[in-house]
Amino acid sequence: MLQKVLIANRGEIAVRVIRACRELGIASVAVFSDADRLSPHVMAADEAYHIGPAPSAQSYLRTDALLDVARRSGCDAVHPGYGFLAERATFAAAVEEAGLVFVGPTSAAIAAMGDKTEARRRMVAADVPVVPGTTEPLQDAAAAAAAALDFGYPVLLKAAAGGGGKGMRVVREEGHIARALEAAVHEAEKAFGDGTVYLEKYLDHPRHVEIQILADDAGRVLYLGERECSIQRRHQKMVEEAPSPAVGPELRRRMGEAAVAAAAAVGYRNAGTIEFLLQDGAFYFLEMNTRIQVEHPVTELVTGLDLVQWQLRIAGGEHLALAQEDVVIQGHALECRITSEDAANGFLPSTGRIHGVRLPGGPGVRWDGAVADGVEISLYYDPLLGKLITYGPDRASAVARMTRALHELSIRGVETSIPFHRRLMADTDFRAGELDIRFLDRHPDLLDGGVAEATLEAAAVVSALLEEDRRGRRAVARIEGSVSSNWRDRGWG
Repeated sequence: MLQKVLIANRGEIAVRVIRACRELGIASVAVFSDADRLSPHVMAADEAYHIGPAPSAQSYLRTDALLDVARRSGCDAVHPGYGFLAERATFAAAVEEAGLVFVGPTSAAIAAMGDKTEARRRMVAADVPVVPGTTEPLQDAAAAAAAALDFGYPVLLKAAAGGGGKGMRVVREEGHIARALEAAVHEAEKAFGDGTVYLEKYLDHPRHVEIQILADDAGRVLYLGERECSIQRRHQKMVEEAPSPAVGPELRRRMGEAAVAAAAAVGYRNAGTIEFLLQDGAFYFLEMNTRIQVEHPVTELVTGLDLVQWQLRIAGGEHLALAQEDVVIQGHALECRITSEDAANGFLPSTGRIHGVRLPGGPGVRWDGAVADGVEISLYYDPLLGKLITYGPDRASAVARMTRALHELSIRGVETSIPFHRRLMADTDFRAGELDIRFLDRHPDLLDGGVAEATLEAAAVVSALLEEDRRGRRAVARIEGSVSSNWRDRGWG
């Protein structure tokens, strides 16, 4: 068993890992930037070390600083959480080379699945269904046009090195392919430092359904059922649930076996997730997340397994004590990602000092978060405040509990996504389970509550400027000159 773990992350996931460590008798070490000096994860850990200024490039993304803390504090392992360095093969390799245990897959497995075109080639070789498309990067516009004609329009251009919708363009007509490729390459280079782009057939109305797996060093791989993640805004998940309303026992088995084959194809170990697109009864490999997922709690609730504990146990050399037939899905769980975004203003990021936190309770309610009175929410990091999770014997009861819990939940000091989630839970189509990844495109009223399109466009511009500010703090003057008095009244001026 591991003795002492450095958590190379912050916020909600750092608190989650600290709790798992404490239950297993493992000492925990937190790290923090200037902005996080008094954050809940710092207070929860057994030890905490300062690693730099607020910008993540100068703190949470510094491999040298993280490994220095691990050495000075006597850690024997590093847990990366999600985000930041969690899926960077170079970071995992640096941890391995330092003689520490990386709580996750090998650096080789991360590298294999991190390159989307390489992953597609491996999946084809393993007989895992993939969306029809290229298995090699596109060299130029002519190659893109030829591939699009082979597969038929519409097509999707995708960055090989990234995710989250960056470096992605839908092309519906031949005359638009060259310009779309140029834009996708430029965006991919800016976001990931890698402009490699490939092409897939564009699916019209797929669901996003993913399979959770656990794998140990002995080669045993288990699938733990599926999660429905189709409620997305700009390719970012907002609500997740398990099981999927569209998946029955036989489809679950087939998708699970495909996920196991995908993991085995790269010699995977630890926790991971295989993401699929599901449409008209057919499913296609999308990508693998080589880390713990934000939405892992819904799987924990329907299986009774603690996934973060199993991450630590597998990293410590323990083998899975379960057989596939021991994994039983019971009940239904929902998760709402509560973010510091203004749902009434096009999800504009919101900052401020938290006060008046009121958390829900009662049967079947779980809160995984890292907010408390006095915590300062800045623009430096992801806007996730916490995750509200509910569980019931069936989907209707889980939705009813979520509805009740959302009305109990209150976080003051910043605008939040809570109003959006309340509207979603009341929506007839959502309650009926009629979902796909374009659900919110068809229900724009759920997103903006009636905000005019011009306001949404302005909010998107400001959001882009704030994202630039997070990376280099170069856009402050431009924001001050362009933000409306309405936003200044909300603390943006």
